[in-house]
Amino acid sequence: MPSTRRPSYRTGTRRPAAGGVSPSSDVISASKDGGPTGGAAATVTPAARDNVLSFPEPKAKRRRRIRQGIIGSLAVLVAGLIAAAVYSPVLAVQTVTVEGTRLLTAEQVQSALEPLQGKPLPQISDGDVTALLQPLVQVKEVSTQARPPSTLLVKVTERVPVALVRQGDAHQLVDADGVKLSDTADPASIPLPVIDGGGGTLPKDLFHAITGVLGALPADVLARLSNASAKSVDAVELKLVDGQTIVWGNAGEKELKAKVLEALLKAPADPKNPVRVYDVSVPRHPVTR
Repeated sequence: MPSTRRPSYRTGTRRPAAGGVSPSSDVISASKDGGPTGGAAATVTPAARDNVLSFPEPKAKRRRRIRQGIIGSLAVLVAGLIAAAVYSPVLAVQTVTVEGTRLLTAEQVQSALEPLQGKPLPQISDGDVTALLQPLVQVKEVSTQARPPSTLLVKVTERVPVALVRQGDAHQLVDADGVKLSDTADPASIPLPVIDGGGGTLPKDLFHAITGVLGALPADVLARLSNASAKSVDAVELKLVDGQTIVWGNAGEKELKAKVLEALLKAPADPKNPVRVYDVSVPRHPVTR
C-alpha cells in the first residue's frame, strides 16, 4: 500500500528577517471593534512611512492660495499709502480758494478758515469747514474739494435775501427764514420789498408768514414789490412798485399762488380797466379788480 505522509507543523517563533526586523513587527492585528489587539500599542516603522504616497497640491487650491497672498500684500500696501497720504505734510493746505460769495467777500471766508492752514487735505471734511464758517450767518451750505498738492476749494451757497426790514431809520436784509444777513444804509438801491416793523419788532409769527411768502416768489416778481405787510398770519398783503395790491392770504399753497400771480402779472393790461388788486388767496379761483 502506498504510504500516506501526514503534513507536519512547526511551532515556535519565526526567525527574524535580514536586518534584524521581524516580519511580524510590520503587521498590526485588529480586533473586531477596530482597536489593536494585545497589550502593546501599534507602531508604524520608518520603512512603512517611506511607503506612503505623496499627492501633489490641486492646481485650483494652489492658485487660490497664491491669489489670497497677492490680495493680502496689496491690501497692506494700499493701507500704507493711505496712511502716508493722510498724514503727509506734502498735502498740507497752503491756499484756500473761495467760490459763490456775493454777500460775503472771499477774504472773509478765507480769514474764517485760517485754522486749516498746514492741515493735510485728506483730514479736512465739509463738516470741519461748516463749523468754522458758522459765525458767518450769510452762509447756508458749503462743500469742499481738495486740489492736491496744497489747495482747498470751498464752494459757498449763501442765503438769498428776500426783503428789507425797516425799524426806525435802520434797514436790515433778511432771507426767507428771517435770518438777518446785513444792514444797509441805502435801501433804495436794493430791489426788494420792505417789511415795516415800525418802532418795535414784528411778532415772530407775522414776520415768518411774510418772509415765507416772499421766499416763494420768483425773482422777477420779487423785484417788482415795494413792501409787504400782514395784519395776521392769514392776511398777508404785498404792494407793487406801481401801487397795485396783492392779496395773498395765508401761507398755504404758496407755490401755487406764486405761479398764479406770475401768470396774472404777465397778462396784457387793459388801459381802460387797469387792475388795482390781484387776489390769489384762493389760487384756483383768482380774482382781479
